[in-house]
Amino acid sequence: MDDWDTVTKIGSKTKGSGGASQRETVVRGKGALNAAQRSGAIIATEKKFAAGNAAASSSSTEGQRLTKVDRSDDIVAPLKLDSKIAEAIKNRRAQEGFKLTQAQLAQKVNAQANDIKLLESGNAIKNQALLNKVCRVLKISPKTGEPVVDKHAKS
Repeated sequence: MDDWDTVTKIGSKTKGSGGASQRETVVRGKGALNAAQRSGAIIATEKKFAAGNAAASSSSTEGQRLTKVDRSDDIVAPLKLDSKIAEAIKNRRAQEGFKLTQAQLAQKVNAQANDIKLLESGNAIKNQALLNKVCRVLKISPKTGEPVVDKHAKS
């Protein structure tokens, strides 16, 4: 019997019965791996990608893609409000028909006065819900900053 006929399995479970068969062993750590290599044992490694439940194994490479995205070094800056819209909010709030302070506008849209200040300065992280509320009160477009004609107004 030569070396090609013998198989050394590494793992936690044994297949077969009796003490005469070779046992799978799990090597834990670098030292145990080096000792197995020095003894001349055949070492096999298996890579497990879908080691979770059956639902995880059905989405073939989704987990690998997400891991790759997580490991990316690119830092993506959050979207800021367009300066044109910020300027339109500031100008419209000061116009004759509105004449609202930042605090009054904040109270109308149920927000903090600091949020309105950040919106007008253009330094706010884009919050579409708050922007829509402010634009609805000031009757301007949240996309362009242009005044919106009220379609339901009585003539």
